[in-house]
Amino acid sequence: MRKQRNKKLLCTCLIVANLAFIWGNSLMTGAESGNLSGGILAWINSILCLDESGAELLHHLIRKAAHFTEFACFGCLLAWRWSMDKAPNQILLPVLLGMAAAMVDETIQLVTPDRGPSLKDVWIDTSGVITGVMLLILGQYVWKNYKVKQ
Repeated sequence: MRKQRNKKLLCTCLIVANLAFIWGNSLMTGAESGNLSGGILAWINSILCLDESGAELLHHLIRKAAHFTEFACFGCLLAWRWSMDKAPNQILLPVLLGMAAAMVDETIQLVTPDRGPSLKDVWIDTSGVITGVMLLILGQYVWKNYKVKQ
């Protein structure tokens, strides 16, 4: 019982930390956010040696992949937390909570200098949440079947 409570607490703390990371990135000014993704772009471009249009496309893809990835982690954590309670709506509730977090994320950008909300980003974020939820469910299914075979 205590072990399960500790797992729930750990998962809840990870959810809060992940959400703080996501919303913290949205509080960065446009210049700060651009510098962060620009640094990643420079590193990748040092390997690929892209021309200007290729680098611009890669920069866009890096930014969107970051949205998707941070929300995929969030969705996975939400699904993990709900699975601990054997709750109904193990898929629906984490997806709805993830979508709400994505909407808040884009709303934060309304008040952040040089940033703006994007409906496209809400859909990218929600797709990340759905992917994270599905990966967690798939992982639990594989783990359960692996343990049964043992």
